[in-house]
Amino acid sequence: MQPHDIDHLISLSRPSLAPDGSFAVHAASRPDLRANREVGQLWRIELEGDPAPRLLTRGLHDTAPVLSPDGATIAFLRADDEDRRQLHLLDARGGEPMRLTDLPLGVTGFAWTPDAARLVLTARDPEPGRYGTVEGLGPEAESPRRITGVRWHANGLGHAPDRPAQVFVVDAVSPGTEPIYPAAPHPGGELAPIPSAPAQAARLTAAPAEHSSLAVPADGRSVLVVREAYERDRRDLRTELISVPLDGTTETVLLHREDGLRVHDVAVLEDGTAALLASQPVGGRDAVAPDIAVWLLEADGPRRLTDPESLEITAPLVADGDELLVTAPRRGRVHLLRIDRDGGAAVVLGGDVEVQSAGAAGGRVLASVTTPASPGTLLLVGPEGGTAVLVETGEELRAAGIVAPQELELPGRSGYPVHGWVAAPEGVGPFPTLLMIHGGPHAAYGVGVFDEVQVLVEAGYAVVHGNPRGSAGYGRAHGRAVRRGFGTVDADDVIDLLEGALAADPRLDPERLGIMGGSYGGYLTAWLIAHDHRFRGAIVERGFLDPLSFQGTSDIGSYFGDEYIGTSAEDIARRSAFEVAAQVCTPTLVIHAEEDHRCPLEQGTRYYTALRRAGVEAEMLLFPGEDHELTRSGRPRHRTERFEAVLEWWGRVFSASPSPS
Repeated sequence: MQPHDIDHLISLSRPSLAPDGSFAVHAASRPDLRANREVGQLWRIELEGDPAPRLLTRGLHDTAPVLSPDGATIAFLRADDEDRRQLHLLDARGGEPMRLTDLPLGVTGFAWTPDAARLVLTARDPEPGRYGTVEGLGPEAESPRRITGVRWHANGLGHAPDRPAQVFVVDAVSPGTEPIYPAAPHPGGELAPIPSAPAQAARLTAAPAEHSSLAVPADGRSVLVVREAYERDRRDLRTELISVPLDGTTETVLLHREDGLRVHDVAVLEDGTAALLASQPVGGRDAVAPDIAVWLLEADGPRRLTDPESLEITAPLVADGDELLVTAPRRGRVHLLRIDRDGGAAVVLGGDVEVQSAGAAGGRVLASVTTPASPGTLLLVGPEGGTAVLVETGEELRAAGIVAPQELELPGRSGYPVHGWVAAPEGVGPFPTLLMIHGGPHAAYGVGVFDEVQVLVEAGYAVVHGNPRGSAGYGRAHGRAVRRGFGTVDADDVIDLLEGALAADPRLDPERLGIMGGSYGGYLTAWLIAHDHRFRGAIVERGFLDPLSFQGTSDIGSYFGDEYIGTSAEDIARRSAFEVAAQVCTPTLVIHAEEDHRCPLEQGTRYYTALRRAGVEAEMLLFPGEDHELTRSGRPRHRTERFEAVLEWWGRVFSASPSPS
């Protein structure tokens, strides 16, 4: 795979099934270099009869299709002329879509009411005078923002409290309705106004807070919504669950912050019981390897069904009759599980897959997955665990050339097992070898095809990548092992994995080593090159580098470093990669995005400056208009230019004479 082959990274959305399970719809999306954006359309698949997918739409980027409860209409999101995602409706048999909303900042999420007559949605509601609400008033001419709380911005968004996500309801006009025609001039004067189209959405909430995770109970009179307030004095990760009547009357709080839960997703079982995917952040702030579990909201309060100490699970939460589907990270795989009302868990889909999402109806389950050979596969899961492939998007990527990494597990220096993969080019070597470290830290490398690894292998490098302590998918104790311990056992694990890979495969060249990582991986890269000088070069990308300044610049600075590093000046200095930058002698490329609010730009620029002041050979690459998600969802040209810069850097590093250690 070469940098321009990101065009072949076709991913599939969560499938939506007809109530009787007879057909399903999904979206397929991919980065497109010519359009320099993500593109994609909607498809329909018959689950009874000819399963050949049929293209339904021809929009530039149609996403998030959801079938109405009667299976007759598809609601989905499509960007308007100003690139705002608006809600559209389409006859499930096909036809021309009809735009339903015209909200100033677009729609962020939606759900049907059970009678298919209305849709509930979330959308950002801008403060008057901001974000284009006054024609001709640009951002530079807006009034100043007064900040009074501890949270005011978010990565990928920017300022947030002046455009909170609120809840709206809108009537679902039939896609077969005759279009509204413009009135011609009339000599008798103006005609009566034409009814407005798109439809007018009515706002149901007003609190200055973030509203998300909509679920509509069977009676259709209200919607369940997760509410997260903008804290004034201290960050609190606990949320509320509210019930908002669709007639505009007073909302009811079902779960208060004091109940101690952070709700990540909501679903409604067939009997109307609300099911939650929720964690219990200690003190409202400790989110290290969160104890996410399935809960039922019953008459006497929430009841936990699953044990987070023995079962890691993640969103989404999908209702299937009286049971629930969840995903579970397991040693680089993500499996699909079924949870019953007694908390019993059964594997619905296992093996070498990473389940991204799932849908269920009419006794059928569909799962969207990535595999070692495909960035997007849609599987029909049988009752006995067998699968049928409905869609598989990896053909062009495989033709471009991908390799299958080899799994590796070995005991670390303390006897603790380290687990990961080695991907190497064909041939006998020796190959320059790169140690790659993921972000998070509570994330994981997996078995799904990974463009970062494939591009490097195609260029002639071996890549060692794994899941040290702190990662997800190995139990909560593994995930919490680095709390107040960055740069300790996690550093041991990645080095032990590298040394084990070198010992196991003679094709890997121990004299030509590089190291790279992003976000938390950028931190650990910066930390290691200050303490271990075996590497010829390094790439520190979008790094968490100075915990002190991070507190006041990052969108998660009000709690992340406090929990992972500590709050005392001694703790911060002891674990700061910035504080040990003067110990680095490894040539280093610093990569950062200018609109990154997760690990803000100053983290990269100050670290780069510290390296240069210490006499280190260093360069910096800055991407305009991109945020923390550059490598995953940035503009395709920027993603390709980044790959080219990375390859150019490693080419220079390994062609140069080794630096003295």
